[in-house]
Parts: sequence; C-alpha cells; structure tokens
Amino acid sequence: MSADTRVDQRTLEDETTEVVPASEVSWDVETDVLVAGAGGCGLVATLAASENPDLRVTLLEKTGEPGGNTELSTGMIPAAGTRFQRAAGIAEAPNDMAQDILEKNDYEADEDIVQHLCEESRALVHWLVDEWDVSLHFVDDFRYPKQSEFRMHAPPGRKGANLVGELVDRVDAQPNAELLTNTPIRQLVAEDGAVTGVIAGKRHREAIKARKVVLATNGFAGNKRMIDEWCPEIEDALYFGADGNTGDGIRMGAELGGDLACMDAYQGFASVIQGVGIHSTYAAIMKGGIMINADGERFGDESRGYSAFAVDVLRQPNGVAYKLFDQEIFDELAGQFDDFDEAVELDGYERGESVEALADRFEFDAETARETLETYNEAAASGGPDTTGRTDGLKPLSPPLYGAEVTGALFHTQGGLVVDEHGQVLREDDSVVENLYAGGGTAVGISGHGAGGYLSGNGLTTALGFGKLAGDHAREALSNE
Repeated sequence: MSADTRVDQRTLEDETTEVVPASEVSWDVETDVLVAGAGGCGLVATLAASENPDLRVTLLEKTGEPGGNTELSTGMIPAAGTRFQRAAGIAEAPNDMAQDILEKNDYEADEDIVQHLCEESRALVHWLVDEWDVSLHFVDDFRYPKQSEFRMHAPPGRKGANLVGELVDRVDAQPNAELLTNTPIRQLVAEDGAVTGVIAGKRHREAIKARKVVLATNGFAGNKRMIDEWCPEIEDALYFGADGNTGDGIRMGAELGGDLACMDAYQGFASVIQGVGIHSTYAAIMKGGIMINADGERFGDESRGYSAFAVDVLRQPNGVAYKLFDQEIFDELAGQFDDFDEAVELDGYERGESVEALADRFEFDAETARETLETYNEAAASGGPDTTGRTDGLKPLSPPLYGAEVTGALFHTQGGLVVDEHGQVLREDDSVVENLYAGGGTAVGISGHGAGGYLSGNGLTTALGFGKLAGDHAREALSNE
C-alpha cells in the first residue's frame, strides 16, 4: 500500500493529526476563500464567493480532474417554484418538495435544514441560469420514485459531466478565481479553534493562509475502512463513485470539534450494468420496467428507489438482477440520456422478441420469468398495485423486450459534519467552528439513516445548495469586514 493510499484510508479513530496550530506554520501564499474539492459543491461555492471581484478565491481539487460525484450523476437539480415549472403549468411550493424528502427518510433528517434547502432551490436554479448562463432544461417526461411532482432541472444529455463542464468553464473565466488540480488539502490550520488556512499539495506541501475555508471534499464512500465501520451492509458492493471521496473533510472538521450525524447513510444504485461498468438510468424502471432475479422472480417494489433497491439486488443470487423493459421505453430514453445512449453503444442491452429469448441469453429461468411478466402486465393494465405493492410507473410491457444484467453499487455517503443554514460547521453545543464551511457529501445530508431515505436529487440538493449558501455567506462576511 502506497503512502497516499494509507492517507486516503484513515478513519476517525486513527492517531493522526488532521489539524495543525497556526503557531507551527509559516505561510507560503494567501487567499481570501479556499475551497477544497472541485465537484458540484466546490465549483458552485467558488462562483458564489467570486461574485465580489475584490476577493481572491482558490479552488483545490485532489484528483487530476474536477467533477467528483456530480460528474458521475445525471446532473439533475430538483427545485420547487421555478419559472420553468410554472411554464409547464406546475405550481409547487418548497414545502411540497420538503415533504417528499422527509416522508422518504421517515423524518430522520433535520427538518429545518430540509425546508431551508428547498426554499433556496428556486433561487439556486435561477442563479445558475441567469447569472452564470448554465444550460438547464425542465424534465417533465418522468418522475423518480416518491417524487410527487416534476421538479428536475437537467443539463444537456441529462449527464452530470455536462453540468460540470459548464461550471468549470465559468470558474476558469473568473479573473479572481483559480482552480488547481492534483492538489489535495492535507490538514487544516487553526488558531484558538478558528480555521486560518490549510496545508495542501501532493508532493510539495504549501501552507495557504485563508480567511474562509469551504470543505467540499465529498464523503467517504471510497474509504473502505470507514465504509466497513459505518455502512457495513454495503461494504462488499461495487464502488461506483469518484476516486477522491475518502472522508478527508469529515475527519478534519471532526478533529476541530465538528459534530457528526447520520454516518450510516449512503446512496446506493440498483442498476449498474455487469461487464460494461456503466450506470443504467432508472428512468427505464419508472417508465414501466421491472427487475427479476436468476429464478425469474421479482423480489420487491422497484419504485422504492434506486438507493434502497440496491441492497435488494445485492441480496439476489450472485448479487445480480435482470432489468427488463420494452421497445416503447427504449425509444423514449434514446437521445434523452447520454448514459443510456452510451450503454447502447457498448452493447449493454440485449434485445429479444420474447422474455424467453432474453432468458436464453442471460440464463434466468424462462418459464417463471414469463409468468412473472404476465402477472405484472395484468396488474399494470388494471392500474395496480402489483404483487409487490408497486403503484408508481406501472405499464404493460410488450415485445420486443430489452434486458440488462445489473448489480447494486455504492455511489456516495450521506453522513457527515453538521452545518447550519449557511453551511457553517457546528460543534455538538451548536457553536460555530469559525471560518469553516462544509457542503455536499462532507456535510450531513438530508436522507436520514441508511440507504432507504435517499430521494433522487438529494445529493445535488446539498452539494449545489450548500455550495451556494457557503459561498454567499463567506463572500458577504468578508465584504463586510
């Protein structure tokens, strides 16, 4: 194991130093706002902070490319009350969005924070489009599980990489902002409990003095030791998230007394195509597709959500399932989702004139699968519920059919540092860790505990939402000094 790998696999219990006293540091360079992590959270925080042209904003990315988990997502941003919703004839209040989130996680998340992020979601989307010319279109052709209304705002191709590309371009165009890759932060620097800068660098370490620091290093899904400790039910799953998500910011904030919450929470994904290693959009399920196992049987309500259902997939023989949908769904997805088109190009989907034909190719039980499909189609034709209790996204499936062998995966964790409405890190006594913010996977999410509380879009709600809130607060605080 290399030295860098050992650093990335540290846990909260290790006897290592994540924070150094300012008295032991000689500063090499200074900035006003230091943002650690160039995923969606860090990129948005950088743009928000840079809106004061007199402030210098430095964005450091641990890996060779910006993007993080936002790059791997669909890039769809949920928001309530936007003009794009209104143009589609949808009148939704932030409270409606908040209720969906809280009902999904059994009210285990902080209700005030959920409500606050939902109230800020409209301004976030309008700000991205109006102030930064980010390309977003309203999605009104399907809803993810347990969303009561259309509220997703998507980049071109419904692909997070396209959103990241535009955000990076905007940061690069800001004369007072700088993005440096291959530059991980190694330690926080603090004086009397207040953050004053960071130690950063891969080979050559530099001490960077900063008036405000935003931790946007995502969660710890890429740290096997932390996953074993906090999320053991998913410890053996394929990790399908970004390389840099190893808990760095969480450990640093915790050493300064930052409170932690919901450390067992994570987002799984129930539909990664075996052999191809690509995410297969869950829209195929919500438009009427189903999952069966090697015995040809369905094993649960797929509309519970792709995070919760990931565990169900992993419990099937060999940890795999078979995703089935029809030509109508195929045609609706083609050209709408870049990841779907890519999977088609990589032969991730098999086509068959019958479910028996697909059984020959995938080696699941043909007779049982035929009976399963007939039973599902009867329930769908009647409006449901079906035998699993599913009522969402039911549609009879007609030949020709498409299938893919899929497995469950771990995308990112949802537990982390407790923050206030501005993204400021809080101690257990609710006092603020001065000059320190957290967002995205570094901050506790809004999904409660485990995998089942994750509602589609929760990740970007906290990433982009807290990114903007932290960047705004840091900018305003420094502008008023």
